[in-house]
Amino acid sequence: MDYKREIAKLFAPHLTEEEAYSLLVPPKDIAMGDICLPCFRLAKTMRMSPVAIADKLAAELTLPPFVAEVKSVAGYLNFKFSSHDFASTVLGNVLSQGAVYGKSDLGAGKTVCIDYSSINIAKPFHIGHLSTTVLGAALYRLYKELGYNVVGINHLGDWGTQFGKLIVAYHKWSSKEEIERGGVRKLVEIYVKFHQEAEDHPELDEEARSWFKKLEDGDEEAVSLWKWFKEITLADDVPIYDRLGVHFDSYAGESFYNDKMDAVVDELAAKGLLTLSDGAQIVELDGMPPCIIRKSDGATLYATRDLAAAFYRKSTYDFAKCLYVVAYQQNLHFKQWFEVVHKMGYEWYKDLEHVAFGMVSLEDGAMSTRKGNAVWLTDVLDKAVEKAAEIIKQKSPDLDDPNEVAEMVGVGSVIFSALINNRIKDIEFRYDKILNFDGETCPYVQYTHARCASLLAKAGEWQAPRDYGALSDDVAKDILRNLERYPSLLREAADKNEPSMITRHVVDLCKLYNKFYFDNKILTAPDGVREARLALTLAVKTVMENGMAIIGIRLPDKM
Repeated sequence: MDYKREIAKLFAPHLTEEEAYSLLVPPKDIAMGDICLPCFRLAKTMRMSPVAIADKLAAELTLPPFVAEVKSVAGYLNFKFSSHDFASTVLGNVLSQGAVYGKSDLGAGKTVCIDYSSINIAKPFHIGHLSTTVLGAALYRLYKELGYNVVGINHLGDWGTQFGKLIVAYHKWSSKEEIERGGVRKLVEIYVKFHQEAEDHPELDEEARSWFKKLEDGDEEAVSLWKWFKEITLADDVPIYDRLGVHFDSYAGESFYNDKMDAVVDELAAKGLLTLSDGAQIVELDGMPPCIIRKSDGATLYATRDLAAAFYRKSTYDFAKCLYVVAYQQNLHFKQWFEVVHKMGYEWYKDLEHVAFGMVSLEDGAMSTRKGNAVWLTDVLDKAVEKAAEIIKQKSPDLDDPNEVAEMVGVGSVIFSALINNRIKDIEFRYDKILNFDGETCPYVQYTHARCASLLAKAGEWQAPRDYGALSDDVAKDILRNLERYPSLLREAADKNEPSMITRHVVDLCKLYNKFYFDNKILTAPDGVREARLALTLAVKTVMENGMAIIGIRLPDKM
């Protein structure tokens, strides 16, 4: 039973079920009840004050059996559930559904395209790619959980003058054997050397432009080297994606759209949207700078390629939403080309969404590939796992599989650091902070899960509870509210494209359960009480696993 849904049905004809459902929230003071309806929205239609409306509804509503009490308080209508009915229904739902608790068919028949990670070929997969990669992957899993058909797209940065630079650098300072031995790190090394040398020898830039022109014209050697650089980069990066549990359905990058841009430019011209400005072709926009479609030398830009990609995705996937998981520095870029789609007359421009996020930095500052001080993500993961292993060795020296647990904790902590706070917030990455076993961290969540798993393993077989009276205290009620809210929280997180809502929900659940664990005997509790508390423990463990699976974090049974 969806308690919130059943309560929402009570307010007809004053509110539709969906209107009431969206207004229902937990009271600020849990002593007032389990859920409440602010009556301010009804003041205009019922022509009464919110206080009078709450009083009237409290006296008139026919309450379902699971509602023990309804009270009018200062314009709010507060509902208190029957402890027994609420506990038995919530735990029954969680335990009967298990791994599918929270799943729905909300998005059945609809497709969501998600553009995330979008690494650059022949450049490091660095810490700056962390947020887009794990945020996009979490959204991918979240929309899947809600029944959508999801297309994960890695829009590779595999085109541009940097490939001319790389070809020049390869010819001058490297060899096939060196590149095959050193992989993408060697490619980065010669790319950095190019920029260092070009400061004193600007003629190198002209040589690079010449090689890129050859690539654009299909020169056999240029194309062969370009393909080889892509293969080397992906061979290095795919294992990182595997380690992070990240999946893509398409690796169609910028080069894929080379033969698809002219059609978009031609349509813009046919619709009279293109104007010339200093030789460049632009689209004038209201309230923001114009969107440049072609530069004066005829070269296309990111906007041109993004437009071509959007039209391709719409015709190929007929998406209901197309999300772009890109840092907030690109806000204007997306506003501009989204508006171009609008001016072209396509209503689906409303389905294009920029999922912006903050920047990631290390304690010692910013990074730059050109200067050679980018921090490789694989090195960050290795270091996090190494530090996790040291901590685990101190805390649990007899653990059966310490290396596997260290991998779960280390990698999970890196992912968690990007998904615990609102996505728009900048992140300063610190190992000591993310690997702390206390507070709002991945190890804290994983340790709580291990605590639940250990307790249930010790309990052995047990019967389903007959009496839920042992779950009537405030902390148990808070846990039940958290568990009951989980399915609707997933919908809210998708509405806002905000996976951190799930991460925080699980952290809050861990805090509540640990308080419950320390305040109550479980294994040694009297019969009846023991079963109810074990059922609560299993339900907590289940929701933790379901939520963290969406975030992309594995939870060990022992730590």
